Amino acid sequence: MNFLAHIYLSGEDPQIQLGNFMADAVKGKQFDSFTPGVTTGILLHRFIDSYTDAHSIFRKSRRRLYGKQFGHYSGVIIDMFYDHFLASNWSQFHELSLDTFAQKFYQNISQNRAMTPHKTQRMIPYMIDQNWLIQYQSLEGLNIILSQMNRRTKGRSNMDQATQALKQDYDLYQAEFFEFFDRLKIEAAQELRRLTLERKK
Repeated sequence: MNFLAHIYLSGEDPQIQLGNFMADAVKGKQFDSFTPGVTTGILLHRFIDSYTDAHSIFRKSRRRLYGKQFGHYSGVIIDMFYDHFLASNWSQFHELSLDTFAQKFYQNISQNRAMTPHKTQRMIPYMIDQNWLIQYQSLEGLNIILSQMNRRTKGRSNMDQATQALKQDYDLYQAEFFEFFDRLKIEAAQELRRLTLERKK
């Protein structure tokens, strides 16, 4: 899953959201140096990634995309597709509007930027300025982000063509997202409860 899903699955605790958001920049057991809430978020992120990568529905989506010149980047692209479906159907998942949810999160990461890894610190201004969490909502916004990611791979990923592949099988990807995300929400909530209880011991 990508940024929006990870943040959403963190619940309402800003520290857990922060940890989940920055987890990819934290290697090994480096999470020990952070607050308990941030550590919980990092570990939750790793659980979500492992669960997602191994799940048959996610793999089905990835296989459909794999042969369309995207190769090993197909998993990253499906993460982005799934964030698009979460954003475009946001009212089914959260009582706050996506804009309000995004602004609260941007405030959180701005206030706590200094405690995030250097890689994350560099990314935060771009994320806020370009309003990535809102961009996911539309195909046009998704294409902008995917095209930026393609430039960072020097064109090797072909991500600038991924939105067209999504349009071709939009209903199939959307159905897979809903089926998968219903299961992921349950599993992530259970893992979050387990991690929270463990933290309190």
